[in-house]
This record gives sequence, C-alpha cells and structure tokens, in this order.
Amino acid sequence: MQNIALKPEDKPAYWDEAVAALVERDRILRRIIPQYPDVWLAAPQDPFVTLARALIGQQSSVKAADAAWKRFTAGCGGKPTPPKVLRLASEDPTLAALPKRKADYITDLATHFAEKKVRPARWGDMDDEAVVAELCAIRGIGRWTAEMFLIFHLQRSDVLPLDDSRLIKAISLHYFSGEPVSRFEAREVAQAWAPWRTVATWFLWRSLDPAAVQY
Repeated sequence: MQNIALKPEDKPAYWDEAVAALVERDRILRRIIPQYPDVWLAAPQDPFVTLARALIGQQSSVKAADAAWKRFTAGCGGKPTPPKVLRLASEDPTLAALPKRKADYITDLATHFAEKKVRPARWGDMDDEAVVAELCAIRGIGRWTAEMFLIFHLQRSDVLPLDDSRLIKAISLHYFSGEPVSRFEAREVAQAWAPWRTVATWFLWRSLDPAAVQY
C-alpha cells in the first residue's frame, strides 16, 4: 500500500451516492464518514502494479508493506513491469529482500503477465466472482488479494472482504464494543451496506488508519 494524493476528478462516479445512503441507514457510519470528507478511492493504477502491491501487502502492516514496496521498486529501477521483475529475479531471487514466498509469488505473477496467461483487458466486463476465480488461479493470489483488486483496481462498489483482518477488527470495535466477531456476524452487519459495501469497508479502514492508501 502507499499514500496517494486524491483528486476530485478521480472520485468513483458512485461515491457520493454511496456516502449519502450509508450515512442515512447506518448509525455507526453516520458518525465515522463525516470525519473523512475528502477521502475516496484513488484512480486505479496498472493492474500488474496493483496485484504486486497486494501480494507484498499480504499479512503486513501498512508501514512494513510500504517499506518493502519502496525497496522492490528501487530494485526494478522505477515502476515495476513484468519484464523488469523477471530481469530482477534472474539477478536477485529475493526481489530486493522480500520474503522468499512473496518474491516467488511476484515472479510467478510477472510470468503470467509476460506470457499472456491472463488477459486484464477482459476483467472490466466480468462479474466479481469470475474475476476472483481467474485471479486465484495465479500462485499466491487468494480471495483476499483478488478482492483487493476488485476494490482498488476495478473499483467495484459492493465488495465485502471478510478475509480482511482490518475490516473484522473495525466491525468488532464499532459494532460489538471490541468483542470478537465471527464472519457470520460481520456479514449480518454488512447487509445494511449493500450495494455499497466497498465504500463502507473503505471508511471503516479509515477509522483504524486515517491515511488514505492505495494498492
């Protein structure tokens, strides 16, 4: 993840409608959302970069993921591309000191893109579950990573990433007074957010970490 300068012209078309609906129907979000009036999803980046960022961000804090990403991009000589990553991998299998598993995953991702085993141009026309299924066929990409891609790159409006620990933590904190919360309970809470569960998730993330980030 990284901090992103947000531009009003890049705000998703559905954002203001979603915010108004969530503030009206959810008492918790009615309190949280007004604290972040100038925050929204940033314009999507290159799909390869988005997926590589998400892989590096798996099970890492924002700070640790950002530091790892900076080392990785420096090793690639700037913006990572599949050819640059494969070239770096031939010289440094750790891809600039990434954990071995993550380095292997990103190398495999670069191979999929370089050999056109994936077709990013089609993803915008596919439904959420079809995109998830195609992405999960890539080594290292599970449902969490695929859902981060749906949110940050495809900017789908109704994604509920129940595998995301930050979302579960925020639901526990705000809706259950800090008590542990099950996936079933989290899903029940989120029913009121549809069809804007992406936006609700985004603001609950902000309640834990006010900095706007982007994969």
